[in-house]
Amino acid sequence: MGRIAGPYGVRGFARVQVYTEAIDSLLDFDEWLIGRQGRWETRKVAEAVVHGDGLVARLEGIDTPEAARALRGSDVAILRGDLPPPEADEFYWVDLVGCEVVNRNGVNLGRVSSLLETGANDVLVVVSGSGDTRVERLIPYVGQVVESVDVPGRSIRVDWEEDY
Repeated sequence: MGRIAGPYGVRGFARVQVYTEAIDSLLDFDEWLIGRQGRWETRKVAEAVVHGDGLVARLEGIDTPEAARALRGSDVAILRGDLPPPEADEFYWVDLVGCEVVNRNGVNLGRVSSLLETGANDVLVVVSGSGDTRVERLIPYVGQVVESVDVPGRSIRVDWEEDY
């Protein structure tokens, strides 16, 4: 949901780059998971506010700029069970990664490896093959293209041709 960018001020605050659609969404949670290289720890949020295009936050036990600097580059996450369920026809990006993408003709275009936010619309990054035969397709995640999403079945149906 974000990343710690570095220290802010002298009381142990850190600048947090937020990856969510709403900058203030992390403020809804009293605890954050802070992690790096697969190692995660739960930290209580002592104080946090929106500041510019991100947040500044102080986590319990982090009271100096040096301690905040040590967290630089750490990811910020929330336990999945603490997130609200998505609205109808909305999905968390993490749920789309790994889904097979099949077009109207039944052609498997590959699996979603990631998503991009372009400003105009989100884009599915769909990869098939490997090595010299690896193909990467960028498919707009818009209603005219994405016909259906079946998260439990791990598939997405699109109106998109192989040669686009």
